[in-house]
Amino acid sequence: MANQGTIDDRTSRNNDPWNKHAVDTAATILQTGDLVLRDGIDVTSDLLRQMNQTDKTYSHCGLVVVENGYPFVYHSIGGEDNPDARMRRDSASFFFSPYNNFRFGIARYAISDAVKERVKKIIWTSYKQHIRFDMDFDLKTDDKLYCAEFVYKTMNKATGDNQFILPTKVMGYTFVGTDNLFVNPHTRMIWQVKFK
Repeated sequence: MANQGTIDDRTSRNNDPWNKHAVDTAATILQTGDLVLRDGIDVTSDLLRQMNQTDKTYSHCGLVVVENGYPFVYHSIGGEDNPDARMRRDSASFFFSPYNNFRFGIARYAISDAVKERVKKIIWTSYKQHIRFDMDFDLKTDDKLYCAEFVYKTMNKATGDNQFILPTKVMGYTFVGTDNLFVNPHTRMIWQVKFK
């Protein structure tokens, strides 16, 4: 199980020059439509990673939209960090912060510029609708979305291919883990960082 460490450990990780450089560099390579992943330091992150069937590295995800030259991450999150549980738009630097995360990754979908434009429009529509976090992890509803569900539905809709990303089916339950989003033939991992 993940260990948050002391406040001093978190502060040290956050202030480490290598970690800061990794986050700053990540912001320069991000493109609209990129999948960003992270592994948080809290117990909830540990539990969410366990939903993954193939790769248990990451617990949370979002999609990037580059706006006026800077990448922002749109993601669906609940919990104490987001009490109103509405979809968030955070700077890439904030999303990747070593203070609250052990690691992060960037994956790139094999999609055209036209699909990237559709991704952007779908993301902005969801954000303007103040979509809330889905505590029930129910793929059948669209008024609430958990993080991997948001990416899954956005990418499948933007590509027009309901099998672009496939869900996992286990014992009669269908869900999307973060690994479904990047362990597939349409995606390549372009960078992974484990913080010091």
